[in-house]
Amino acid sequence: MIAIIDYGRGNLGSVERLFRDVGVPAVVTQDARTVDGADAVVFPGDGAFHDAMASLRDLGLLDPVRRALDGRRPFLGICIGYQLLFSTSEEFGDGRGLDVISGVVRRFPPGLDVPHMGWNRVWHGGALRLFDGIEDGARFYFVHSYFPVVASGVSTGRDVGGLAEERGASDARSSVPGLSQAWCDYGIRFAAAIESGRICATQFHPEKSQAAGIRLLKNFAAIVKEQR
Repeated sequence: MIAIIDYGRGNLGSVERLFRDVGVPAVVTQDARTVDGADAVVFPGDGAFHDAMASLRDLGLLDPVRRALDGRRPFLGICIGYQLLFSTSEEFGDGRGLDVISGVVRRFPPGLDVPHMGWNRVWHGGALRLFDGIEDGARFYFVHSYFPVVASGVSTGRDVGGLAEERGASDARSSVPGLSQAWCDYGIRFAAAIESGRICATQFHPEKSQAAGIRLLKNFAAIVKEQR
């Protein structure tokens, strides 16, 4: 069973239905024991970084989420559930995240329409299992004003979709061992998805991304079934 964490925001019912449609039981929950006992954990959501961390704390879910991120079970973070994996966020002042991935969540620079809302291409170059069977450059649906920046200078990995060489950015590995990234451009190039072992996360909303999003959730469900 997949535990879908309910911290009070997000398209929880849509995510639950999609997993059930692909043959994996899922339950929306605020119960710590349910999260601890699940085969896999999904953390979807939207809203502000600080509010999400405070809600997890108030609901007694902060420790269960940390345990779900120990790498022994599949984990999927969506939108704010992705951003909280990082060390800090600049949203409404400096705030601490879960610090699973060394890096910071920053606001899009001046001159861009914020939030970044709508469809945009994601380039994965076949580097992430989440994107198996999904065209490189497929479109996914985004709604966010802040974007994650993975700490640089540790090591580099495969060039995803030729973008690192073409656009002059470092690629796919970070301080998290085996961290791979998929990329999106919105005036600035940012990591639209990450994968490290059983830990996966996306800035976009797969539950709103039609065929490509459904396929991505199927791929995560396949990872969950393998874990069983």
